Amino acid sequence: MTDSRPEPVNVGPIAGGNLRASDADRDQVATVLSTAYAEGRLTREEHDERLDKAMAARTFDELVPLTHDLVVVAPPKMTTLSSQADSPYQIDTAHASDDVDNMIAVFGGVNRKGRWRMKKQSRAYALFGGIDLDLREATFEGPVVEISGMWCFGGLDIKLPAGMEVRDQTAGIFGGTDIKDLGERDPRAPVLVIKGMSLFGGVSVRGPKPPKAERRRR
Repeated sequence: MTDSRPEPVNVGPIAGGNLRASDADRDQVATVLSTAYAEGRLTREEHDERLDKAMAARTFDELVPLTHDLVVVAPPKMTTLSSQADSPYQIDTAHASDDVDNMIAVFGGVNRKGRWRMKKQSRAYALFGGIDLDLREATFEGPVVEISGMWCFGGLDIKLPAGMEVRDQTAGIFGGTDIKDLGERDPRAPVLVIKGMSLFGGVSVRGPKPPKAERRRR
């Protein structure tokens, strides 16, 4: 006997079964999860666990259970996750590209700053060079963005706005990754995933410096 219960509406994908899910479908589910977390209907652990599953999902059957117990009164706009006027983050999924942003610094450098678009997938390679990414005014093309690469006798330096979460999945051989000053996680903020290897090199991730009074207490 099959389960004939109707699928919930306005909580994610509108189809089920083994139909393949697209990046837009995964982003929509991530938007619903972040909204539920911001409203206190999911704990931090529940949000992170479901978000990981959403980003790894390949079919609608994998996506639907992630939002089945969440009711959204008004479906979130797909143009941005953080569309509130007081939000410091710009997340634009409506104009996102599936292209991978390749950044290569060989005996040289790559610099990105100001108002630029941070793609969902980026590759960063530095060989006797450096890559500097300033994301404080960037527009993110997804609620989760990923940078993968290798840094050999070179480095990757990233500046972030306050409140972003960083998931460090790097490995270091005579090198490493240093992350600090991120502050308290803001549920409206995108998540940055960093994957790769540092070989006689390193990755540096910095949030805004805390006020002087707080630095003295430390």
